Amino acid sequence: MTLGERRATVSLAGIFGLRMLGMFLILPVFALYAKDLTTDHAMIGLALGMYGLTQAVLMIPFGMASDKIGRKPVIIFGLLLFAVGSFMAASATSIEGIILGRAIQGAGAISAAVTALLADLTREEKRTHAMAVIGSTIGLAFAVSLASGPAIYRWIGVPGMFDLTGILSLLAIPVILFVTPNPGKTAFHSDAEANPARLKDVLRNPELLRLNWGIFALHASQMAMFNVVPFALAQDGLQVAEHWKVYLPVVIVSFAFMIPVIIFGERQGKLKQSLVGSVLLMLAAQLLLAASMNFFWGVALALLLFFIAFNVLEASLPSLISKIAPPEAKGTAMGVYNTAQAIGLFTGGVAGGWLAQHVGYYAVFIFCAALMAIWVVLALAMAPPPRVKTQMFHIGAMTAADAERLAGQLAVFTGVEAVTVLHEEGTVMLKVSQTGWDEEGITHLLNRGND
Repeated sequence: MTLGERRATVSLAGIFGLRMLGMFLILPVFALYAKDLTTDHAMIGLALGMYGLTQAVLMIPFGMASDKIGRKPVIIFGLLLFAVGSFMAASATSIEGIILGRAIQGAGAISAAVTALLADLTREEKRTHAMAVIGSTIGLAFAVSLASGPAIYRWIGVPGMFDLTGILSLLAIPVILFVTPNPGKTAFHSDAEANPARLKDVLRNPELLRLNWGIFALHASQMAMFNVVPFALAQDGLQVAEHWKVYLPVVIVSFAFMIPVIIFGERQGKLKQSLVGSVLLMLAAQLLLAASMNFFWGVALALLLFFIAFNVLEASLPSLISKIAPPEAKGTAMGVYNTAQAIGLFTGGVAGGWLAQHVGYYAVFIFCAALMAIWVVLALAMAPPPRVKTQMFHIGAMTAADAERLAGQLAVFTGVEAVTVLHEEGTVMLKVSQTGWDEEGITHLLNRGND
């Protein structure tokens, strides 16, 4: 990567991490805090999930708006919205006020605009690596949130945590203005942005729909269970500020288990087996939570199983989207995927809160187990994902006829599984075998064409 690409990647990854921190930092403590504001657990669940609803509604429109009025103005506007929502939630004295603040937080739905800006600032050949850095940052932010949330709660409480995320959002604005490079030009990138013309194809692809259900179910379960898990940990006298003593070792051990599973799946071509196994593990975790709700060590073990499965699935699903989606619709597929994730956050928060209030805590975990059981059935029926990876190259604009000719030339190289030449964007997108593809020959051909 060039210096400019590194600056863009690190600064934008930080902003992605901030959004996740703002959403997840309160997760391990909010339900216990909110019980002093309301006796209606359904309202607590709505407050947890409301962020996801406005995010789902506005994510893709914000990305499309950034094509027209510029990436940085949209991102700055979203950060301001996020900060306003954070400060409103911090100052709220009622659960309704927090719900409104969370809705405004989610309305700062800048993820699509940030991804588009990263695409503007990175070469096609380096973009996959840059996106992987952002994905890693999101996972790290979630882990840090769970491990540090209870300790931060001891120092500043939930209102202080909301204030902290608002301040961090405001501090991100000068980073966008003065650290993140300005794009030389704003262009549409099929690999990073949603294209309405491709939406129908993505929604009709059964393999992508299975993955969209997966990310929906995963985050619905995550948000639903945190309506109840804090109470399960507190029932034996463990103060909320001490819950980090459970979350920290669970997160560390889960990451240690996650890495070999992902390596096995990728290198051995066993991604389907890894996926199905992880969903089954998630199902087992939910059933164990339902059965051991009143047993501290049973809850702790179930949380360990949950986070092992969660980390594997959270890392694997975007990779599967990339392998399965048509290259020219990858950005659209990821847009639908991210929207399904946000809808899952909202649905899980609302359903978990309602079930906890009207049925019982155990029903929340049965609900999560049902989501996982459906996913198991869908995952077992999925076709084994191809052992391919995406490679992109910039070639400059060309005519449709030249693009068709180049696609034919590229298709004959060893290891090339699919070729897409986007002549208007000046981009070649290849799906190639994970090993053994003729990188040298392809690079030589493309460089000769650019001379």
